[in-house]
Amino acid sequence: MSKSLYLLMMLSFMVALGGCNDDEEISIPNSPTYSVKMGGIFPFSGALSSEYGKPLHKSALVAINDLAKAGYSVGWVVADSKSDPEVGVVAARELIEKGKIKVLIGATSSNVTIAIAEQLTIPNQIPQISYISGSYKITNLPADEGQDFLFRLVPSDKLQGTVLAELAFDTGYRRVSSLYIDNPYGQSLNEVFTDHFTALGGTVVANVPHQEILSPEFEGGESYLFELQQANPENSEALIAISYPEHAKVYLREAIDYNLFNQFLFVHGTKGQDIVDTVGHENLEGMCGTAPGGKETDSTELFIESYKREYDDEPTNLYQRHVYDAVVVTGLAAYAAQAIGEEVTPIIIRDYLRRVNDPEVPKVIAGPEGLKRAMKMLDSGLKINYEGASGNVDFDENGDVLTSIEIWCYEGGKIVHKKNVQPDVSD
Repeated sequence: MSKSLYLLMMLSFMVALGGCNDDEEISIPNSPTYSVKMGGIFPFSGALSSEYGKPLHKSALVAINDLAKAGYSVGWVVADSKSDPEVGVVAARELIEKGKIKVLIGATSSNVTIAIAEQLTIPNQIPQISYISGSYKITNLPADEGQDFLFRLVPSDKLQGTVLAELAFDTGYRRVSSLYIDNPYGQSLNEVFTDHFTALGGTVVANVPHQEILSPEFEGGESYLFELQQANPENSEALIAISYPEHAKVYLREAIDYNLFNQFLFVHGTKGQDIVDTVGHENLEGMCGTAPGGKETDSTELFIESYKREYDDEPTNLYQRHVYDAVVVTGLAAYAAQAIGEEVTPIIIRDYLRRVNDPEVPKVIAGPEGLKRAMKMLDSGLKINYEGASGNVDFDENGDVLTSIEIWCYEGGKIVHKKNVQPDVSD
């Protein structure tokens, strides 16, 4: 087994994840067998590692633990995408071919999610659920047309880009530039923002892409001065930062130090405590951004309680809720099929993903007790409507969910939630 593939086997009750500290592990209840093995793709290294890698995986483990306590144990294998599509594809191939998974939870960045879907999960008929990928290209991905193997638990960037443009315009900006990561995530979000901001009457002075891959000499060697100068700061009132944390920490600092920009707007990729700590809270005070929102539900608090029981701490990243829901929904789908005597195959899991989120029936909630009740209902042949810790988890015909968009701000060195809005993108 390669170093990129790590196993969490329910049979031996152990978490074996390279790079995690012992104090981050959780106990797994005794289970003699499991019916389904899931795989997870996380950015344990690379441009997204600081904000998303270990924190998101810890939430997946909480979900697995809650399912086990409720009476349904699943196998779990994980791999590191390194925030890179080529590496992600190699890692996912090992999960499928060597790990023998029946469903894939991941990935984080849209380009990794799309690459894995096009090259592996769709051709191999393995359902894939992303917990954070927002590119609007995922909604109608040509490779998934008529297949229905690609799902996600965050809204399309078509929604976020619209709200971001309205936020910029309402803030008073009329001339802005964008610096965006040159991958499907950055491209789609930048495109939607630009189109909508222009339609509102604003002007996007410059759209400047930057490469995704960090230089090998990243530590102290990365620079975005060329891109910042291309963004035409003399004619722009603000810079729209559409990137990942490791990139943004560098170019925000450079923009300020070289007096190129001092006003910024952000997205979920540039929403992070690590950014504040690196750039300096005084330089970002009062500046705001957007992110997939969702809403607080009964399941939200139950997830937080489960997380605190395992780690003696609260989750720090909004998308930890989405990862939890992705694992739980998959587990419930597999259990629903098993409860009526179906063989739990990848295609059967796909077919049941929407059956455990039926909005026409009473809701069931997260946590061991809530999931135990859900399983009893499934044992009785009843339908269920799982209410997610992240909010609505009802998949539409494209595998998308429709949720609100959050507006948040950097205030007092912290990330402060302001409100959730539901944009109208019907046109």
